[in-house]
Amino acid sequence: MNRVSRKVMMAWIGMGTRFLPFADAATPELPLSRLLRLSLFQVSVGMSLVLLVGTLNRVMIVELDVPASLVGLMISLPLLFAPFRAVIGFKSDNHRSHLGWKRAPYIFRGAMVQFGGLAIMPFALLVLSGGGNAAAWPAWIGDVAAAVAFLAVGAGMHTTQTVGLALATDIAPAHSRPNVVGLMYVSLLFGMIVSALAFGLFLEDFTPGRLIQVIQATAVLTLVFNTAALWKQERRVSGLMSQAAAIAPRFRDSWAGFIAGDHALRRLIAIGIGTMGFSMEDVLLEPYGGQVLHLAVGDTTKLTATLAVGGLLGFGLASRVLSRGADPFRMACYGALLGIPAFAAVILANPLQSVALFAGGTALIGFGAGLFGHGTLTATMNLAPRHQAGLALGAWGAVQATAAGLAIALGGILRDAVASATQSPDPAAGYDFVYSLEICLLFAALITMFPLARKLSATRIPARHKAAQPN
Repeated sequence: MNRVSRKVMMAWIGMGTRFLPFADAATPELPLSRLLRLSLFQVSVGMSLVLLVGTLNRVMIVELDVPASLVGLMISLPLLFAPFRAVIGFKSDNHRSHLGWKRAPYIFRGAMVQFGGLAIMPFALLVLSGGGNAAAWPAWIGDVAAAVAFLAVGAGMHTTQTVGLALATDIAPAHSRPNVVGLMYVSLLFGMIVSALAFGLFLEDFTPGRLIQVIQATAVLTLVFNTAALWKQERRVSGLMSQAAAIAPRFRDSWAGFIAGDHALRRLIAIGIGTMGFSMEDVLLEPYGGQVLHLAVGDTTKLTATLAVGGLLGFGLASRVLSRGADPFRMACYGALLGIPAFAAVILANPLQSVALFAGGTALIGFGAGLFGHGTLTATMNLAPRHQAGLALGAWGAVQATAAGLAIALGGILRDAVASATQSPDPAAGYDFVYSLEICLLFAALITMFPLARKLSATRIPARHKAAQPN
């Protein structure tokens, strides 16, 4: 390599480390190549999320003619496993094996359960819809098989994501964890975006055979990505089985100890309230744009991208600021605070008939949600006791996933209930009620988190003054 080529290559490497999003998450102990490989478990989770919530939602209702109520029930089944994320995290904290691994066996089990659910899913859906030779089977076979498939995929996703984040906490130095959180979230969005485009391309000319191929390809990629993500990530510790014989903690005792320390209960309450405040509008923004602002289908579809871009910008800014030592609770408070004018802008878009105000409010909702999510997850990673990282992240995931699922369902129910009760000719009445309720929830989240941010700031100020005093 000549001198000019070497200089060009070094300049490119330096530019990439400086400008590539979250590239500074890499450390000598955790190089970027290893970190990107670890994030593949988030890509597999993103693929399954898009398949369940997006692609199969439409395919089951439109192409397979499955009743919408049954589709909603099937898609909600993965939520049933969300509360068990804390138990899974606890188990991975205390798992001992002759091979010397704690996290790896659970990630592999989660990947296998997810693969099994995806493997039986296409045939279960065909029986459920009455296609092919489904007439030869009892009607309940399709219902049970589809329910098992959706539940298995959900259980696998929750297990893989919980233990994968715990593994990232184990191997990432404390100063780089904010950027690691950002990289993991970007990988999740990357998996969702790429898989959504790929699923749409392959299923453009829908046939049952193509549906089987798409779901089976997702199953295979799930195993490939999770195996690659797990390969040589966790350090083996010899003698774990003998250590485990002396200490066998119970989940009840570990949970009691976790809740008793560092305002853990207040943190979980704040996470739940804030997540609900940022999630109730998920299924309402596009209908609001169509019914209230009379936007075309193509225009309302862009709202999802606008929300995602806002979230990415929020995570990028949070990663940059938190990596410099900022308070993650204060960052979460800023996110909730920005969500209040964001929802106010969406509400005001109706009387002002301003599409720009609606789009800006939508982007600001995503931006605030990114700050809030990054702040709470980073705080959870930083404050998790070393021997309870899985339990702490599992509790965060359980509260976040359960609150988001309940909020989405509650948002649709409240919108319909208010519209029916008021019988107002204005279609915005139900939407405005939900958005106003979200503003109230964000205020409640701020009230809950404020003592946490103030407590951390109070502990830092004396330390600074002490450092400034002469010896």
